[in-house]
Amino acid sequence: MNDSELSNRQGFHDDRPDRAAQARPEPARPDTLRRQDFRFDLPPELIAQHPPTRRGDSRLLALDGATGALADRLFRELPDLLHPGDLLVFNDTRVIPARLFGRKASGGRCELLVERVLDSRRALVHLRASRPPKPGGRLLFDAGFAAVVLDRRGELFEIGIEAEEPLPELLERHGRVPLPPYIAHEPTPDDRERYQTIYARRPGAVAAPTAGLHFEQSLLDRLAARGVEQAFVTLHVGAGTFQPPRVERIAEHAMHAERIEVGAATCARIRAARARGGRVVAVGTTVVRALETAAGDRDLPQPWRGDTRIFIYPGYRFRCVDALITNFHLPESTLLMLVAAFAGHAAILRAYRHAVEQRYRFFSYGDAMFLTPARHLKFPPRAL
Repeated sequence: MNDSELSNRQGFHDDRPDRAAQARPEPARPDTLRRQDFRFDLPPELIAQHPPTRRGDSRLLALDGATGALADRLFRELPDLLHPGDLLVFNDTRVIPARLFGRKASGGRCELLVERVLDSRRALVHLRASRPPKPGGRLLFDAGFAAVVLDRRGELFEIGIEAEEPLPELLERHGRVPLPPYIAHEPTPDDRERYQTIYARRPGAVAAPTAGLHFEQSLLDRLAARGVEQAFVTLHVGAGTFQPPRVERIAEHAMHAERIEVGAATCARIRAARARGGRVVAVGTTVVRALETAAGDRDLPQPWRGDTRIFIYPGYRFRCVDALITNFHLPESTLLMLVAAFAGHAAILRAYRHAVEQRYRFFSYGDAMFLTPARHLKFPPRAL
């Protein structure tokens, strides 16, 4: 049975224009890749501005990385693509209402986006103002409390809150949901719920791990009944996730830092899944980055906590992940580079063209993909 016949039996359809196109090699030298190699044309009307009526109502484009075959499915059909013994790994970070508005004591409006809560009184923030404040400058927020600028760290400012309430409580009461820049409407109460996974439990992210937004409890129950197990990592997504590389050669790009935690229980579940022949299925690129950071130069992750700046682009050797559930990503973004590394550069760009032609919905509130690795990423069995 050839690759095409096998893919068709698994529910994929082979829409490749010809074998020559399929045989086109991946870039031979990753260090030659440029931002323009990750561009694609996207009609603005395909950028989803609101979530679907129900979680799980999204579409799901499945890409068989071994053959390049595509299948148009629904996200609720995900159990058909998973096997008993597989392990789904989720990111349990929780989005905080991280956006505040006010003015500088010296005059002029300002907008603040918390990047990281340092403790109950201090945070690292992005600050938008006509002129950046200097250390010692005070910020007066519309909610009625104030802060002082303590330091500047590159593009971020360290601030100290002047209020009786701890900073996390102030954000919950007065902060706004930090919707991505490509969502045009002001946050609504619906956004406060839907821009959050149902299993979010560890506050700290300023952007949602969007692959998880499609899961509802009934789907998790069906997956458990099928024998698909679950594990969790934490990666607190930062605002840098929306920033494309500013250099032309992507190998020269430096990633922003994000906090991760991969616990011993998750590492044990991954080891057990591998031992029984199951696959490790990452729910989102954030899970990929957390697991690959925790693995380092090993073939299995070890318990790990700290900051990661891992940058995954074509040429990277994956160690932990056998399949990936992910949303569609922005042109020239580091996340698009990651999925291209996993499923193949040419295959991903062709899949994105197909998604545009079939009117899939893009980005955070949009549709999803199910990816298996490109043929050149399929490794022989690894020792445990």
